Amino acid sequence: MNRSEDTEHNKYADIINMDRPVSKTRPHMSMRDRAAQFAPFAALTGLEEELEETAAKWEEGFR
Repeated sequence: MNRSEDTEHNKYADIINMDRPVSKTRPHMSMRDRAAQFAPFAALTGLEEELEETAAKWEEGFR
């Protein structure tokens, strides 16, 4: 480990082995619910196709 790596490692030495905080007011979220937060945003369905279509029309204007 070089000096900069050693400094980075020691920077978090006081918290690296601490237990993860647990909320006293909110119930534990299931893995399924947590995963749903990162699922694709439904309102953006079709966005990619729309962008490709718009780009194609825009490029045609330069030909």
